[in-house]
Amino acid sequence: MLTGGNAADTSFFTTVLDTISVRDGRPGRPRTRPERVLADKAYTSAANRRYLTGRGIRVTIPERDDQKAGRARRGSAGGRPRRFDAQAYKGRNVVERCFNKLKQWRGIATRFDKTARSYLAGLTLAATLIWTR
Repeated sequence: MLTGGNAADTSFFTTVLDTISVRDGRPGRPRTRPERVLADKAYTSAANRRYLTGRGIRVTIPERDDQKAGRARRGSAGGRPRRFDAQAYKGRNVVERCFNKLKQWRGIATRFDKTARSYLAGLTLAATLIWTR
């Protein structure tokens, strides 16, 4: 999903997940629900977590320090700490490396294109060339 440069990614979290399709090579319709979501601390809001658990998607998002402190401050009323699979979280670096490779293209990193259509075309071309290497 292509948004304005000044829009926060977290506000489009559910929209992006609603448009996802997961093809696993088998015939038939692609799945619309991934098994797990790996994200950084920016996506750890209660609304995002509720959305994921409501759809049966495993959540691998580290908790922010202020959330941990707030839970500790509330004592037993604060609830249990969230489960976090550190081993699965290590796989997130693949996505970060992909973004870094894409940003090596000056037009993508600086977003000089005037229209979203031409920016998306450049992004698609760069991703295709990276994938074919």
